Amino acid sequence: MSRLQHLVECDCTRQDENPFIMKRIVSSISRLFEANSGFIGMLLVVRRLWRRIISFVMARSLGAPGLYLGSGCRIIGGRRVCFGKGFHAERNLWLEAVTRWGSQSFVPEIAIGDYVYCSDGVHITSIESIRIASGCLFGSKIYVSDHNHGIYSGEQQSSPDQPPPNRILGGGGPVVIGDNVWVGDNAVILGPAMIGRGAIVGANSVVHGVVHANTIVAGAPARPVKVFNSGSGTWDKA
Repeated sequence: MSRLQHLVECDCTRQDENPFIMKRIVSSISRLFEANSGFIGMLLVVRRLWRRIISFVMARSLGAPGLYLGSGCRIIGGRRVCFGKGFHAERNLWLEAVTRWGSQSFVPEIAIGDYVYCSDGVHITSIESIRIASGCLFGSKIYVSDHNHGIYSGEQQSSPDQPPPNRILGGGGPVVIGDNVWVGDNAVILGPAMIGRGAIVGANSVVHGVVHANTIVAGAPARPVKVFNSGSGTWDKA
C-alpha cells in the first residue's frame, strides 16, 4: 500500500452511499422546483443531471465514488490525488497536484477523506503533501497551498528582480486538515500547517502553523478566539 493510501483510505464500495446520494438528488430537485417556475426549474434539473453524468465519468476515472463536480471545476494531476467517498465541489474548483514547473519536478500527494464539501472557487495546490480528512466543509474562494512562488527564507532566496511567475516553487511545507474542520470564506491556508479535528477557521483568516483541535481561529495571522469546552458543551473565549 502506498504512502498516499496510508494518508486517507479510499473506500471504493458504493453500496453504503447509494441511498444517501439518491436522497440528496431528490431533495435538490424538489428545492429547485420550489424556488423557480416550472420551465426554469426543468432547465436547472437538466443542467444538474448533465453535471451528474460528467461527475460519474470523472468518478470512475479518478476512483472517487460519489464524486460531484459543478461547472468550471478542474482537477490537474489526478494520478497524484486520492479521494474518499462523496467528495462534492460546487463551481470553479481548482485542484492541482503540480508535478512539473519549469525545470522543477515534484511528486505531490493530495489525500481527501470522505464527504468533503467545497463551495465556489476553492483552490488547492500541492507540490509535496496536502491531507484533508473526512467531514470537512470549505466555504467560497479558499486557497490551500503547501508552497510559494519563490523562496523567502534560508538559503538561495528569490530576488525581487525576477518576475514572480519565473521564480521556483518551494518555501512551504505539508498541510494537514483534520476531521470535521470548517474553513470560512476567503481563508488562506499556507503550509506548513496543521489544523486539528473539529477546528473552525474564520472567514478571511490566514493560517500558517498549528491550529489546535476544537478551536476557533480568526484574523491574519489567525489567532485562537474560542475553544470548545467538552464539559459544558459550550465554546468559551480563548
